[in-house]
Amino acid sequence: MKMKKIKILLVGALVFVLAGCGTTNTVPLTGRKQSLLVSDEQVLSLSNEQYAQYMATAKTSTDANNTAMVKRVGERIASAVVSYLNSTGQAADVVNYKWEVNLVQDNSANAFCMPGGKIVVYEGILPLTQTEDALAIVMGHEVAHAVAKHSAENLSKQMKAQYGAQALSILLSGQSSTLQQIGQAAFGFGANSLLRSYSRSNESEADYMGLIFAAMAGYNPEAAVSFWQRMAQSSTSKTPAFFSDHPSDETRIANIQKWLPEAKKYYKPVQTTVATTTNKTTTTKKTTAKKTTKKTTKK
Repeated sequence: MKMKKIKILLVGALVFVLAGCGTTNTVPLTGRKQSLLVSDEQVLSLSNEQYAQYMATAKTSTDANNTAMVKRVGERIASAVVSYLNSTGQAADVVNYKWEVNLVQDNSANAFCMPGGKIVVYEGILPLTQTEDALAIVMGHEVAHAVAKHSAENLSKQMKAQYGAQALSILLSGQSSTLQQIGQAAFGFGANSLLRSYSRSNESEADYMGLIFAAMAGYNPEAAVSFWQRMAQSSTSKTPAFFSDHPSDETRIANIQKWLPEAKKYYKPVQTTVATTTNKTTTTKKTTAKKTTKKTTKK
């Protein structure tokens, strides 16, 4: 009986630590509350280390036009994000971003943005984006992961799962080895299932935020529907949504169509100044989505 009381006290202490540590953060645009057990400084330190390791082996693209396009889109989205954060009283978060944009030689249809604004686009996704508007949808989505602090959130979940494993171990100590194995297996599936569910939620949140960030940067959010349709057609994975880190293609496209009316409220085509070649005068016109017709450089 005494040992049982000790176990209960130890579990209670772990729950108290779990509940009391960390901070509550509000995700921009969505207003969702997060419980974070790691600081911005800790996440940025890990992010910068991993980014440096990746770029040490990555090969940057030799395609000057596509590189310039990726950097242009990245800079416009970064500027839109910074303006939004400053205008909504979140200027303290702006200092965490040291923006950097790279196009790398990789045939995978992928891109990512590390916490702190380190953006990497793979050449393999350009045949699917096809236009700057669609590229902005992709990059806006990846930047949204960073702005929403999804990395810190996932790290916090892993820490909570570890605390839970410790508490379960205490409760099961002294029980039969079979019972312990069943308990650990049940907890493991439950924790991993929770992480998968949150990861899908993060992906949907990044879809929504990225759509609006792209619109804020002057890119047409309607490009998102055709882009994700192309992604769905090119995908060979038929993993059910419940066991996937990403929403199903059908769910993602349906959500984007639902969010488009709101995203369009932020959309204003960017006005650019272009020098004519005939009379050397300067005229102003709306930018349009540019086709990425140049072939990408392959490894």
